[in-house]
Amino acid sequence: MILTRRNAIGLLAGSTPALKLTKAFAAQEGPEIPAGPFKGTRDSLQAYKVPEWFRDAKFGIWAHWGPQSAAEAGDWYARNMYIEGNRQYKYHLEHYGPQSKFGFKDVIPTWKGDKFDPERLMDLYKKAGAKYFVSMGVHHDNFDLWNSKFQPKWNAVNMGLKKDVVGLFKKAALKRGLKFGVSEHLAVSYHWFQTSHGADKDGPNRGVPYDGRDSSYWDLYHEAHEVPKEGPWSPVNVPAKWKRRYFDRIKDLVDNYDPDLLYTDGQIFFEEYGLSVVAHLYNQSAKKNKGRVEAVYTSKRREDSEVGTCLLDLERGIVEKIWPNPWQTDTCIGQWHYNKGIQYKTAKRVVDMLVDIVSRNGNLLLNFPLPNSGMLDDDELKVLDGITQWMAVNSEAIYGTRPWKIFGEGPGTAASASGGGFNESKRKDLTAHDLRFTTKGNTLYAFVMGWPEKEAVVKPLALNGPQNAGQIKNVQLLGFKGKVKFTQDNAALKVEMPAQKPCDHAIVLKIAGA
Repeated sequence: MILTRRNAIGLLAGSTPALKLTKAFAAQEGPEIPAGPFKGTRDSLQAYKVPEWFRDAKFGIWAHWGPQSAAEAGDWYARNMYIEGNRQYKYHLEHYGPQSKFGFKDVIPTWKGDKFDPERLMDLYKKAGAKYFVSMGVHHDNFDLWNSKFQPKWNAVNMGLKKDVVGLFKKAALKRGLKFGVSEHLAVSYHWFQTSHGADKDGPNRGVPYDGRDSSYWDLYHEAHEVPKEGPWSPVNVPAKWKRRYFDRIKDLVDNYDPDLLYTDGQIFFEEYGLSVVAHLYNQSAKKNKGRVEAVYTSKRREDSEVGTCLLDLERGIVEKIWPNPWQTDTCIGQWHYNKGIQYKTAKRVVDMLVDIVSRNGNLLLNFPLPNSGMLDDDELKVLDGITQWMAVNSEAIYGTRPWKIFGEGPGTAASASGGGFNESKRKDLTAHDLRFTTKGNTLYAFVMGWPEKEAVVKPLALNGPQNAGQIKNVQLLGFKGKVKFTQDNAALKVEMPAQKPCDHAIVLKIAGA
């Protein structure tokens, strides 16, 4: 029997099973959440404020890891392996065979995580200075990394390494006093995965359908449909049943893991469905924290965060100035999913980004992509160690700080003049001619973004300069035990450098004065 709204209403006077069926239908009409201070509306969510823990934390690490990491061939593998001629399509043919015989559903069991040790990873991340950790919950590949109530077959407890990845990461993070977050990338999956329904146009397998065409696997690949001209990431032409399924799964994730941070890859999707997820996250946090909302939800759409609602997140980008509200950059030392042999960002580049972002009232969420094994490779460990050593000397100028009157000056400011996501490719390593600033109480921290050899020159701290810095009373160089000599005149604050630099990369002047 096909249940429509009309015959469902007609069944109200019937038997108990019919009544249950009617209630089930009604439940599908729209998202419902338990009562709390927030409702799933934009008006209600305007009252939200980003919690202080997030503003103080400044640095988080992310594990963007799932079954697409099994191939160790880079981002969007589950989609691109079905695009004829694509690099990952060719890789798949070479390593696994034709997509009609060995599809993504067959890649999933090869995701073994035989060296996956969340306890060891979290020790490394905490030592490196991360104050929060984020586990991926579900990517565009429609595969949940927890014991998912609404995706019972295609999840990490049932397939692949057969472990509750989200749960294990949460346990390890909380044990070390880190805040815990999850990322969800699910909404766009409906259009994103349509490549699996195609077939080769050329070659020996011409016209042979890929495995996504088999309807018995549509709980993974979705039913076949036309992708809108706006692209696979568009929420256009998404049926209500998928919106509901999206809501149910992300609500299940929130219900079971109570994250301090929920990262959404994109905007708040599907209006009342997405807004209800946000409200539910906040309400659950308020219930746990005596009415205080300590949870964070991110959106990449600036309009979502202009008035309360949530946190602005910029993928691989930075804002153009000191942003009035806290915000976050999410980026990666390489590609999002592990790609064997790729060149990573240096520790220098990461430190530059962290300082630059914090000086503008932001946080850095940095992904270290895990390989199939689940353990960082040697090159990643070197980058992490470089961050660890720098933070051991200079972290007091990062944690708990707020912006100064200006974020900085120097030739490196031009790279981010426009602001926005995906602008990090314009960056160049910052030098001793670049300055960044943070404050904490009555202390000003001046970052000199390279070793100035003999003398650090800080023009914004000129005695009668435009920033009205006032008379400097004392200057310390973090990591250096002795006193440093300094002078201040109408041109600049000038600080004599010791023979040995206290750390690699940026140095920090701790300044007291008017």
